[in-house]
This record gives sequence, C-alpha cells and structure tokens, in this order.
Amino acid sequence: MGIDKLQQALSDILGEQILSLTEHVGELTLEIAKESLLEIAKLLRDKDEFQFEQLSDLCAVDYLTYGQDEWSTRMASSSGFGRGRKSRKKTNQWEKPRFAVVYHLLSITLNQRLRVKVFVEEDSLMIPSVIQIWNCADWFEREAFDLFGLLFEGHPDLRRILTDYGFIGHPFRKDFPVVGNLEMRYDEEKKQCIYEPVSIEERILVPKVIRQS
Repeated sequence: MGIDKLQQALSDILGEQILSLTEHVGELTLEIAKESLLEIAKLLRDKDEFQFEQLSDLCAVDYLTYGQDEWSTRMASSSGFGRGRKSRKKTNQWEKPRFAVVYHLLSITLNQRLRVKVFVEEDSLMIPSVIQIWNCADWFEREAFDLFGLLFEGHPDLRRILTDYGFIGHPFRKDFPVVGNLEMRYDEEKKQCIYEPVSIEERILVPKVIRQS
C-alpha cells in the first residue's frame, strides 16, 4: 500500500480520533490521545488495511527545552563559549505537553511503516501499556520508565533496566544534571563503595545552537 492510500485509510477508519496526521520525507506520523491508545493500537494491528504486526521501537521524548538555545548565531564565531553560559533564549514557543511516547510500527505483510505519537502531561505520567498488543514492548516500556519516569499502566514488571540499583532520577529528562546527582567512590574505612552528592560543578562547554536559515 502506498503512503497516500495508508493516509486515506487512517482518515477513513479513525476519523475524529486523529489529533493530527502529517507526512514528512515519505513518513507518516499519527498523533492520538492516550485515552484511545489501546483501541487504536488494536485496530492498527488487526485491520486488513493496516496489519502493523510489529512494533519496531518505542521511545519517549522530553520537549522541556524545545526551541531554546544557549547561543543564538547565524555563523561561526571565534569569541569563545562564554556566551553559552548565559540563560537560554527561546526561539520557538512549545504549547503541547512536555512528554511524548512514540511508537514505530511496521507491517511486514503490506511493507508499510507508521509513527504513532501520544503526548503525556507532566502532572499525569501514566499511559496504558501496549504489551498485550505487541509483546516486544516489554523492555521498551521499561527503558522509557527508567530514563524518563513515564509509568505504563498494566505492565507486568515495570522496573529500571539500564541504571544502577538505587539510582535517583531519570537521566534522559532535560532537567537532569549532566553531571548527575550522586557520585560513587570506594571508602577505605568502610571497605565498600558509597554514594555521595556529586562534587563536580555543572557548566556548559559546548552550547546548544539553533541556526536560523
């Protein structure tokens, strides 16, 4: 099925449940509400027009600093990175929720792909788990929980998967300090590794730059 036919099928079948449906560089992105996630996910898997039997990837996105840069410029400069330590400047106004969960779907049968995006409010981080629809979502959802703090309702074993035991915070959030919150060292007296508040000063060495065309 071509991308135009897929786009039309999505519009016909999902109708008003679609919050947005956009095409960019030959890829479709479907935005839906989290309340209709499970219903639509089942349709995308089971409907003859879709047949998205495989979840290729699930990831989270933090839009906290979207459109903000530390150093606005139109060209390279030799004046150093000092300006990068100034407060961020907003170049775009982000009006949607802070977090999003993105599902990358593949139909092997019809040789087509679809990106599904669901936004999650910062004060309500719960979103339904799709593990009963695509079983491979298990570790993907655990990763998003570990790194971003998103909670997948219905997941049978939602625990950290990448960070260490006792890790504090979620390291892929944009407000998580680059140097972390804790550092580990070996204590000669206690003869064991201990955790202490990090002693490194956080600073911007290579500022984020958004060059306007």
